[in-house]
Amino acid sequence: MTDKLKQVKLMTLAMQKYPWEHGVVAQAFLECGDEDETICLAREAVHRQIDDGRPAMIGDNITVTDPVVTGEPIFFAYEKTGDPIFKKSLEKLDEWVMKTAPRSADGILYHVMDKPEFWVDSVYMLPPYLAVTGKYEEAIKQINGYWDALFIPEKNLLGHMYNEKEKAFIRSDVWGVGNGWALAGIMRAILTLPENMESEKECLVKKVKTLLDGALPYMREDGFFHDVLDDPETFIETNFPQMMAYTIYKGLAAGLLDEDHYLRAADKMRAAANTKVDRYGMVAGVCGAPSFDRSGYASEGQAFYILMETASDKYKR
Repeated sequence: MTDKLKQVKLMTLAMQKYPWEHGVVAQAFLECGDEDETICLAREAVHRQIDDGRPAMIGDNITVTDPVVTGEPIFFAYEKTGDPIFKKSLEKLDEWVMKTAPRSADGILYHVMDKPEFWVDSVYMLPPYLAVTGKYEEAIKQINGYWDALFIPEKNLLGHMYNEKEKAFIRSDVWGVGNGWALAGIMRAILTLPENMESEKECLVKKVKTLLDGALPYMREDGFFHDVLDDPETFIETNFPQMMAYTIYKGLAAGLLDEDHYLRAADKMRAAANTKVDRYGMVAGVCGAPSFDRSGYASEGQAFYILMETASDKYKR
């Protein structure tokens, strides 16, 4: 492990975290093999699990799918330790995901409690957990449901927010980090599906390639993108290149993507992101907390630096 990655990890653990950030940070430590840290993060998610089954809750309680992302680390913690506290947590979470969370008539989970809205973020928060816990068909159903609502064919990218009742976008902007959530989430789900679901995997790989090919023309010469990919008036953003590079390295390692087509772009984006790490290990210029409408710092940006570096190392090893 490089000194830079070690410092980024330390800074990541020090930062405050929303429910989804807590989950993606735990996933990052899990992927890079830091089992003790993963279990500790999972234990804190259980500590903050509310009565309806949502783990890692802090602040308001409006989010539906965001806390589900902590499920994979909790599942790992239970498999590793056998501690019944993790088993009970998973049972409560499954009750939320499969039965009580608000959803459309077709069974696609909404992103917030009080509105019939699909957000692109949910593609990362929910399907990988479903796949990891063996609910493969449900994982694919959720991905396809979000895709059908959010995909913009003329751009080959996903819009941000969609009102399912009105059948209209609330925000149709092709937000970079939003498409990054979708890319990484779909790839994580693909890599968890069993061998006998090859045709389903192929369909999901096509979605990944569609988004990659839709986004790459907007990459700047310096390896970065604008926050809204096709709007050069928006700020230059760091996390989407990390999310893209992570997805590409994972896909290349699994033999799902063509090296000649994607590796150079991934390396360029990774190199760009590495210029943004300061001496404290903070990744600058990401879509910044707490409002995520300007350049700044965020735990999710830290997590995807760890994920990107880990995926690159495993691919090139």
